[in-house]
Amino acid sequence: MSFLQIGWLPIAILAAIVIVTFRALVQVPQGYQYTLEKFGRYKRTMEPGLHFIVPFFEAIGRRINMMEQVLDVPRQEVISKDNAMLGVDAVVFFQVLDAAKAAYEVDNLRLAIINLTMTNIRTVVGSMDLDETLSKRDEINHRLLRVVDEATSPWGIKVTRIEIKDIQPPADLIDSMARQMKAERDKRANILDAEGYRQAAILKAEGEKQSAVLEAEGRKEAALRDAEARERLAEAEARATTMVSKAIAEGNTNALNYFVAQKYIEALKEFATSPNQKVFFLPVEASSLIASVGGIAELAKDAMQQQAIARSAAPVIKAGEPK
Repeated sequence: MSFLQIGWLPIAILAAIVIVTFRALVQVPQGYQYTLEKFGRYKRTMEPGLHFIVPFFEAIGRRINMMEQVLDVPRQEVISKDNAMLGVDAVVFFQVLDAAKAAYEVDNLRLAIINLTMTNIRTVVGSMDLDETLSKRDEINHRLLRVVDEATSPWGIKVTRIEIKDIQPPADLIDSMARQMKAERDKRANILDAEGYRQAAILKAEGEKQSAVLEAEGRKEAALRDAEARERLAEAEARATTMVSKAIAEGNTNALNYFVAQKYIEALKEFATSPNQKVFFLPVEASSLIASVGGIAELAKDAMQQQAIARSAAPVIKAGEPK
C-alpha cells in the first residue's frame, strides 16, 4: 500500500506542475487586449502575444476587442419639432482605444453606447422639423457623432461614425407627402406647358412679322420695277410719237399709217385674248386695214431704198490703193 502511495506521488507532482504551467501561460490573439488583475485589482494591460502570469495570484480580468465594431441601434419612435411621429434607427461604428477604461469605466459598454445614441437621436431629431429631418441626414449624423463621441471619450473608445439608416414617417403622412409632391409636379408641368405655348406664340409672331416684312419688301421691289417698266414704255411711246410727228411734218404719211396699224392690231389682239369674250362681232373696214398694212410695206420699201443709196454713195477702193 505504501508502495502505491509512493508511486503516485511523482505523477501528482508532475500533473500539478503541468497545470500551473498551463495557467501561467496566456496567449492574447491579434486584435484583442486582456486586462490582468492581481487579487481582483487591475494591474496592467496585456498586448497580443504570449504572456506569463503568476497562477492563483494573478488572473485575466476582461478580454477587450480592439477592432472597429458595429452596433445596430434599434428603431424608436421620435417626435419632431412640428409634432410628426417618426420611426428612426441607426448604426454606430466605434473602436476601443484604451482597454482598461473600456473594461472598468463603464459596465456593459455596448449597451451604454446604444442607449446614449438613442437618447441623442431623440434630442437631435426633436429639434428639427419634418422636412429638415428628411433632407438633412448629414447634419443629423454629424451632430450625433460630435455629441456621442464626446460623451464616450472617458470610456476609452472612439466613435468613428454614426449613420441614420431609416426615417419612417407614419402612413397618413406619407400619403399627404405623396399628394403634395404630385401637386408640385403638376404645377411644374403646367408652368412648363404655359412657357412652351408662350415661346411658340412668340416664335409664330416673329415668323409672321418677318413674313410680312419680306412680303412688303417684295411688293415694294415689284412696284419699283413696274414703275421703271412703265417709265421706259412711256419714254419709248414718247420717242415713237415724236418720230411720227416729225415724219408727218416732213410730209411722210407712211409712218402715221404704221403707227395706226400697230395700235389697231394690238386692240384686236386684246379683244381676242379677253377671258370674258369668246365670240364677238366687230365691224372692220378691210380697206382701212389693208391701207395700213400697205403703209407698213411702203415704210419697209423706203428703208431698203435708203440702204441701197447709202451703199452706192460709199467710195470704191481699187486694188493696190491704200485703204
